[in-house]
Amino acid sequence: MDRKIPNIMGTQHPDNAGVPFFKHNDSAFVSAFREIDEAYQNFSKLGADEYMWDWEGKHADASVIDRLYSEHYEYFQKHPLGKDKFLTFRLPNIWEEKGYSLMQAMTTILSAEDFSYDLGFKERPLFEAILPMTQSADQLISMEDKFASLSHYKSTEFNTGHKDSDTLQMIPLFEGFESQLNAPQILKKYLEMYKEHFGRELSYMRVFLAGSDSALSNGFLNSIIGNKLALTGLAEFEQESGLPIYPIAGMGSTIFRGGLSPMMIDRYLEEFPGLKTATVQSAFRYDYPLDVVEPAIIKLRDGLQQSKFEIINHDDQAVLLNIAKKAAAEYHETLDPLINDLQPVFDSFPKRRDRHQHVGIIGYSRDVDGYKMPRAITFTGSLYSVGVPPEFLGTGRILNKLDDKELSTLMKYYPNIKHDYAHVAKYFSKDALAALQAKNPAWKAVDEDIEAVERLFDIKAGPQTPEQEKHAQLAADLVKISDKETKTTLISRQAILRKFLG
Repeated sequence: MDRKIPNIMGTQHPDNAGVPFFKHNDSAFVSAFREIDEAYQNFSKLGADEYMWDWEGKHADASVIDRLYSEHYEYFQKHPLGKDKFLTFRLPNIWEEKGYSLMQAMTTILSAEDFSYDLGFKERPLFEAILPMTQSADQLISMEDKFASLSHYKSTEFNTGHKDSDTLQMIPLFEGFESQLNAPQILKKYLEMYKEHFGRELSYMRVFLAGSDSALSNGFLNSIIGNKLALTGLAEFEQESGLPIYPIAGMGSTIFRGGLSPMMIDRYLEEFPGLKTATVQSAFRYDYPLDVVEPAIIKLRDGLQQSKFEIINHDDQAVLLNIAKKAAAEYHETLDPLINDLQPVFDSFPKRRDRHQHVGIIGYSRDVDGYKMPRAITFTGSLYSVGVPPEFLGTGRILNKLDDKELSTLMKYYPNIKHDYAHVAKYFSKDALAALQAKNPAWKAVDEDIEAVERLFDIKAGPQTPEQEKHAQLAADLVKISDKETKTTLISRQAILRKFLG
């Protein structure tokens, strides 16, 4: 390898409850303008190796390299982008949303190279990009072709005195259960197409697995099994192809979105063997004191560097796959009649970033069983805010239906399952759920899920500390009021108590 593989990727996911450490006011909101300072602070203060610059569904500052190098020139002389630190664009997926910002993002990559060259830097600052919702090898090739065409046009029409790079290494982001399961087939096809199309071979690949959107789409149990099967699939693909694979996982602080917080490093490393890059999202970085966050990042980096794939045997893969499919069906059956009750909470959810508001024109919305869904952070935080941790939805009844072989296989490959449910159960509010059930009897299905988990793992759902008691009381208040501003205030107060927004 002639490059450093980053272990710690800071992201712009808006899941923080508290005020970022680099801000000197009382607002937890981070504007697009402040994100450049945020990136620098994540590099210099927290020691992040990489920072994701997100062009998907949000506003992004195209002057990012200009401002980073201009405002922090001495720092980047010592820690040059593209060699020691990395800025990685997440591009819009033009098969899912309008490509208004795609050309701007690609032009920014090209102009950043010119600017860096003129400042005397030897490294190309931007050379990789993430393609969200990757569904096929053709999409990856198409994105690289578009970049090459734009580079050739720029070199011809806007000559800057040096030849522009015409390669952009794509990082496929596999988000849904099926796409993660099919990742090895997509990668195999991509390698074949890449060599035939470009006349060269790849020396390695970084592959991104999502933890949030898969949970939103098919439920928590389906999502975590999908992540485990995907990692096994990548390990098998690496063995078969001989191509080094460096997996990235996009996971947030709450268990539903992956469970990567400063307090759960050991659990995260045990559950997802083989990962090489972890996303430390906003809640990880800003909802704990710096003297907790900084050593957690050091511990996480060390663990990722030592982490190795653990391949699940084919028989057990089949068992897990069957559990995942049954869990998804139960989740959908449970969630569908509850969605309309949650809409006022979704609409009251606090904002933390400058996102596109024109969904359907500029951006896109998630769709589950015909319902227009919010993004995963809003969905997760809304369920926690009404005292019903989303990890429970459909899960208890499925666990209850598993035979001995299925249950033992699940617990073998998900060793922290009891710990995880004991943790999330503390944010259950019996009073809030009773109020929801009084308006809509469909919420009684959640009782069955919670009771089944309590019996199986010998735990008791409900608060155990004064902070958790307060959280449960706020949930009971939230479900009884209709004023939007008051809902927003209560959601924010709960988020502070649990140390993540969603």
